[in-house]
Amino acid sequence: MSWIAELRNVTKNFNGITALDNVNLKIRDGEILAILGPSGSGKTTLLKILAFIEKPSKGEVYFSGRKVTDKNMPQMRMESTMVFQKTIVFNTSVYNNVIYGLKIRKIPKSKIDEEVNKALKLVRLEGFEKRHARELSGGEQQRVALARALVLNTKFILLDEPTANLDPKNASAIEEIISTINRELKTTIVIATHNIFQAKNLPNRIALITEGKIKEAGTPTEIFGSLSKTLTSFTISENTFTGTAKLTEKGTTLVNIGGGIQIEVTAQSYGKVSIFIRPEDIIVSKKPLESSARNTFNGRVTEISDLGSIIRLKIDTGKVFTVQITRSSFEKMQLNVGSEVFIAFKSSSVYLI
Repeated sequence: MSWIAELRNVTKNFNGITALDNVNLKIRDGEILAILGPSGSGKTTLLKILAFIEKPSKGEVYFSGRKVTDKNMPQMRMESTMVFQKTIVFNTSVYNNVIYGLKIRKIPKSKIDEEVNKALKLVRLEGFEKRHARELSGGEQQRVALARALVLNTKFILLDEPTANLDPKNASAIEEIISTINRELKTTIVIATHNIFQAKNLPNRIALITEGKIKEAGTPTEIFGSLSKTLTSFTISENTFTGTAKLTEKGTTLVNIGGGIQIEVTAQSYGKVSIFIRPEDIIVSKKPLESSARNTFNGRVTEISDLGSIIRLKIDTGKVFTVQITRSSFEKMQLNVGSEVFIAFKSSSVYLI
């Protein structure tokens, strides 16, 4: 087994606050590893240390078998690249955005064009070279950021919540691109995410992190199959609920999560279970919904988060659900904090974890 990177007893402090606490982690060459945990758990700090942007307060970092030191850190930094959660594109063309790192590295013009073409093809933006980057959609801008990382041909790419602020279609496209990059280029990719569904389906391995500590690591089957205690001990995503399941006469499962809420699930199970519903799989309406969805509830909007092209709502139905809708839907419904709404989601959209 070949390891591309390793953290040994790494601790990181910021002004007396411990962001990472004695972290030990090995990353396999060529794998996709998900760092899964809630906001504030240390995911971004861990990525910055792996990208050689931050130095640990204590502990050691190894890359390609070599210990990272102050002396060789600039060289190591050239072999990895990080894409941040908040997409940053320069106020210029897609082409000029993508070549930024290559110009700094003084790559010949003839080589630059070749590399840009390859990178844009991988992220499905062929023909976008002359488009203005800031006029693109959020998903397209994220793909420009990915192309800017890919064009450097590094061994190691670190992605901080790469789909957090995207609509379902663009999020799915980004995930497919990540898989393609890993499969075709054999690039090692580390993703920080709080999205259970993404962590279950995209990576080869998962490391669970909370309060700056890596609690468990393993394959998605190992982590989700055993209903990991760590996984259910903290809220790592919106719409994660624990309850008691019983089988129905229809062959489905009904899960009582408290608060007067029972959720129907297609999969069969009984006893104590945890379930997850993706925010984008929940439909919102100001009137009772006429839908085939088995799960329908009435509630009120308690929080609104503006994420640009999408809006996230927290809706209290007895239990608080997070819902993701497009800006146009939000504006059409004229929602405010306190608005009465109805939500619905299919039993097939509920995941047992």
